[in-house]
Amino acid sequence: MKFGIDRLIAEDELRKPLQNQRVSLIAHPASVTASLDHSLDALIDRGVNVTSAFGPQHGLKGDKQDNMVETADETDPQYGIPVFSLYGEVRRPTGQMMSSADIFLFDLQDLGCRIYTFVTTLLYMLEEAGRAGKSVWVLDRPNPAGGPVEGTLLLPGQESFVGAGPMVMRHGLTMGEMAKWFVDHFKIDVDLKVIEMIGWKPGHPSGYGWPKDRVWINPSPNAANLNMARAYAGTVMLEGTTLSEGRGTTRPLEVLFGAPDIDAKAVLAEMKRLAPVWLRGCAIRECWFEPTFHKHAGKLCNGLMIHAEGPFYDHHAFQPWRLQALAFKAIRRLYPDYPIWRDFPYEYEFDRLAIDVINGGPALREWVDDSESVPDDLNALASADEQAWRQTIAPHLIYS
Repeated sequence: MKFGIDRLIAEDELRKPLQNQRVSLIAHPASVTASLDHSLDALIDRGVNVTSAFGPQHGLKGDKQDNMVETADETDPQYGIPVFSLYGEVRRPTGQMMSSADIFLFDLQDLGCRIYTFVTTLLYMLEEAGRAGKSVWVLDRPNPAGGPVEGTLLLPGQESFVGAGPMVMRHGLTMGEMAKWFVDHFKIDVDLKVIEMIGWKPGHPSGYGWPKDRVWINPSPNAANLNMARAYAGTVMLEGTTLSEGRGTTRPLEVLFGAPDIDAKAVLAEMKRLAPVWLRGCAIRECWFEPTFHKHAGKLCNGLMIHAEGPFYDHHAFQPWRLQALAFKAIRRLYPDYPIWRDFPYEYEFDRLAIDVINGGPALREWVDDSESVPDDLNALASADEQAWRQTIAPHLIYS
């Protein structure tokens, strides 16, 4: 199969409209061709007149570790072009930045999750390109989580840098499909072109979302492998809690939780009692780890590891958002007074709990904290939103 960048590099006809145009590239470390050449190098090698580049959260180099760790603008030492940061003084490109090119190539590898900030960066780029009369080409890449959708819809008024619009957590779209939905939903007057992939079949073996003949490269520092990408629509919620998501270890965001004062085996048993069907599609294993930094640094944590990989993975049964919600519910049942929810500034939101910012509303937190609520209550709410989202995105799907 071919990603969008591979087609653009290989097909002269696709590149023709770039002739005599100033071109900018929005990229990160995973913006590479099939031969692992970075997109910036590959485009310039093909004679494309690249006059600027943009780096999203974590930077063009992908060197910034955590949320709200900003990157400065710089000049590329090899090509002498400006590299603008979209996670520094601004997160929305300025008019000066947009004046650096005529066509903007968006080549960011996504994880298929609403909260991954590259989704919002795409929206901001489309909006500012429309205002400036510029063109945006999305060089499409696979959604490693595949086509399934899961979670509740972001509520009006809950928008943030990790919540660009009324979509569910696990959105089921590629960035090309997302761009089409953004243009339609927000009525953006922009010249948009999607360089589609060839041969990508979401939901089909052997890769389901990610082709097995392609190397996985971290799009951000803690997105280390395909297992993480599959689990992320659930495990990202740990960022809004006092529980460790495994930052400071070699397997971040692949655990349901880690803490020095929680019995992981007891939590797993309670999860199986409450909603065993929500544990399908993966294997759950007790684990121990000691983070070298971040939450519970230097403390031995007991936790549960997710294995949505190998013989344990069932693409169509795996429900990471429900699985993570169930872990929270089990902890609340076993430890009624445990301070699960972390109160701190999250992605520049200072007036709402981080867990509510992450979920686009308070519904999940309220369900966890309600001693009378049961899994069917959350399932009914999410199922209705998931069905609505499937209907919304249907006209914009390219690869179904």
